[in-house]
Amino acid sequence: MPLLKLPGMIDVHVHLREPGATHKEDFSTGTAAALAGGVVVVLDMPNNTPPIVDKRSLEYKKHLAARKALCPIGFYIGAAEDNASQCAALAGEVVGLKIYLNQTYGPLRMRNLLALMSHFRQWPSHKPIALHSEGAFLAVAIALSHLYDRPVHICHISRREEILLIREAKKQGVKVTCEVTPHHLFLTQADAKSLGSFAYMKPTLGSEEDRAALWDNLAFIDIVASDHAPHTREEKESPNPPPGVPGLETTLPLLLTAVHEGKLTIERLLELTFYNPARIFGITPPPDTWIEVDPDACYVISSTGLKTKCGWTPFEGMKVRGRVRRVCLRGHRVFQDGELLQDT
Repeated sequence: MPLLKLPGMIDVHVHLREPGATHKEDFSTGTAAALAGGVVVVLDMPNNTPPIVDKRSLEYKKHLAARKALCPIGFYIGAAEDNASQCAALAGEVVGLKIYLNQTYGPLRMRNLLALMSHFRQWPSHKPIALHSEGAFLAVAIALSHLYDRPVHICHISRREEILLIREAKKQGVKVTCEVTPHHLFLTQADAKSLGSFAYMKPTLGSEEDRAALWDNLAFIDIVASDHAPHTREEKESPNPPPGVPGLETTLPLLLTAVHEGKLTIERLLELTFYNPARIFGITPPPDTWIEVDPDACYVISSTGLKTKCGWTPFEGMKVRGRVRRVCLRGHRVFQDGELLQDT
């Protein structure tokens, strides 16, 4: 089969670790990994150290990205208990508001209900509120969306009961969208036993029943996002490993493999990775930008040659079918056959 020319992916959930943790990743290495994975726009989360919660921290982060990023980046502002007005004032400069209702990596978590209500009340209704809301907290997010008539985007759903609740909310007209990660689509708790701490993430891997429910209800899932969250090997092998796995370079090969296996169509893949992300987050992709993939290329995923600074993947050893051959960004070829080109 000839090469397929596709729009480059928009990954709405990445952690490029700059500022604050550039030993794990930075804007240069993270966007290099994005291009190698066929991703041409990334949306970067605010749980840096220090977190991105005001105009000063946001401008500093944008300044760093402008110097080093190899592809376009959009930024979230992070919700804290005392910054609802500041976040609302910055809505025009970000892709969305990120609220953490569950504990995860980084310093941000919303515990105060009044503060949470204030964010929903003040955040403009045309911009999405992205939430880390596992389990029962998902019901809180959906209820607030309904009460305040605000669009909510649920990050990295992972459990059967979560997609069933979202499915019902969508049927009732609630303004809710959701994303799923490749690691929750392709890995389970059984894989965690062999991967050890390298499979530790938030949300944790689910059961085979959970994984099957995500595939069975793919029609109610809006986006596939990597939740690229790199940590060094040393950190993951430590007595207290941080949660998170890299994913920018493996998302598309895994999804192309699913296309080959008949689990989804190429048209649905494009909805999940390009059209829906652009629509939900108001992203205008850069002009004259596309990727070319070889849908018949069969190979085994390896950490060798990865562009991410952390240099490992939980999908090591997995057989896939589909390889990114070329990436063209704004009319310039920036990636070809495993190598970044000087135009980047």
